[in-house]
Amino acid sequence: MTQTVLVKNARLLDPLQPELQDRHDILIEGDTIREVSDRQIVARDARVIDAAGKTVMPGLIDLHVHLAAVDLNLQRQGLMPNVLVTLRSLPILRGMLRRGFTTVRDAAGAGDAFKQAVQSGLAQGPRLFVSGRALSQTGGHGDGRARSDYLVANGVCPNCARVGMLARVADGVDAVRKAAREELQMGADQIKIMAGGGVASPTDPVDALGYSEDEIRAIVGEADARNTYVLAHAYTPAAIQRVVRCGVRTIEHGNLVDAPTAALMAEHGTYAVPTLVTYDALANEGAALGLPPASVAKVEDVRGAGLRSLEIYRAAGVKMGFGSDLLGESHRLQSEEFRLRAQVLSPAEVIASATLIGAEVLGMSNRLGRLIPGALADLLLVDGDPMRSLNCLLGQGEHIPLVMKAGVVEFDAL
Repeated sequence: MTQTVLVKNARLLDPLQPELQDRHDILIEGDTIREVSDRQIVARDARVIDAAGKTVMPGLIDLHVHLAAVDLNLQRQGLMPNVLVTLRSLPILRGMLRRGFTTVRDAAGAGDAFKQAVQSGLAQGPRLFVSGRALSQTGGHGDGRARSDYLVANGVCPNCARVGMLARVADGVDAVRKAAREELQMGADQIKIMAGGGVASPTDPVDALGYSEDEIRAIVGEADARNTYVLAHAYTPAAIQRVVRCGVRTIEHGNLVDAPTAALMAEHGTYAVPTLVTYDALANEGAALGLPPASVAKVEDVRGAGLRSLEIYRAAGVKMGFGSDLLGESHRLQSEEFRLRAQVLSPAEVIASATLIGAEVLGMSNRLGRLIPGALADLLLVDGDPMRSLNCLLGQGEHIPLVMKAGVVEFDAL
C-alpha cells in the first residue's frame, strides 16, 4: 500500500524565489510530491509531520564525491582488501545523507554495486549517480603508480579491478572507446576523464594535459551514444578549453580558470563544479592523515585560486554545481563547502548550486532540486533560514532535524 505523508505548517524554500514562503502544506504519495499549497491540505489516513514553522527545502545535491575514497592516501588505499574498502564506505554514505545530501554524483570509484546496495536498503545513503572508474592516460591523474613501477605486459593496470582504485589507465582511441564502453556496460551513469594533472596523483604536474583531442572526442562519442555525458577533471585554462571544445559537459575543480576560458564555457553551456573544501582539508590535515609529500606540495598550487574562480565563473554566466571531492576522514567536512562559497556568492546562489543546477546536470530538472508536484519527495526540515545564512546547513546535520528521501523519512529528530 502506498504511504501518504502530509507535511504541515512549513516555511517553503523554493530556490527560484528570493525569500521563504510562509505556511505551506506538502502532500506526498509514495516517493512523489502530489500537492504543494499555501492553503490547508486535508488528507485522510496520511502520516502528518508538523513542521511547526521550520524551513522545508529540497534535498541537497553534491556533484563531486568519492564514496570509495576511504583513505586520504589513494595509493595506499589501492592495496586494501575489497571488502574492507566497501565496509569503510558505509558510514561515509550514511554521513552524507544525514547532512541533507539526498542525491550525490560519485566522480570516480563507486559502481553499480553501490547503487544496488542503497536502492535495496542494504546500505543507508543518498540516491547515487555513479561514474565507475575514471579514465586516465598513462602518467595521468588516475595513474597511481610510483615512478619506479611499470604497467604489466598486456598494458592493463594491474589494480584496476580493486574497489580502492578510483581510476583505470587506457591509451589510444580504440582503448579509450573500449574502456568507456566497459564502464557504461558495468552501470556507469556518466563517464569521468582525467583531462589534466592533479594533486592526489604522484607523477603528473597540475599544469599537465591529459588525453589527446581525438581520445577525448572518442570518449564523448561513446557517452553520447548512451544518452549520457562526460565530466572532466581539469584545472588550467588550456586543459579546460580542450575538453569544452570536445563536448565535455562539466568541468570538475577548474580552479585556475581565466575569463576567456569561462566565456568559452558559457558559450558551450558547460557547467563548472568547483570543489573548494577539499583543498582546505588537504592543506590543514593532509600530511597528518597520510597524504604523500609530493601531493601536499601541489595543494597550494590550486587552493588560493578557488575563491577567485567563483568570481570568474559568475561574471561569465557559467552555471556552477556544488561539489566537495573529499577523501578519507575529511568527508565530515562536506558541508563546509557552503561556508567557503558564501565568502563570494550569496546564500541563494549557493543553494541553487546544490539544488537547481545539480538537478540540471543530472538531467533531473523538475524531479530533483525543487519541491513541486511531480518531483521526487526529497526534502529537509531545517532550523533557520538558509536564504539568510547558510550556517544552518553546516556540520553533521545538527540543524536538520528531518531528512526525507523519495518519501521515506531517513532521519527524524523532531
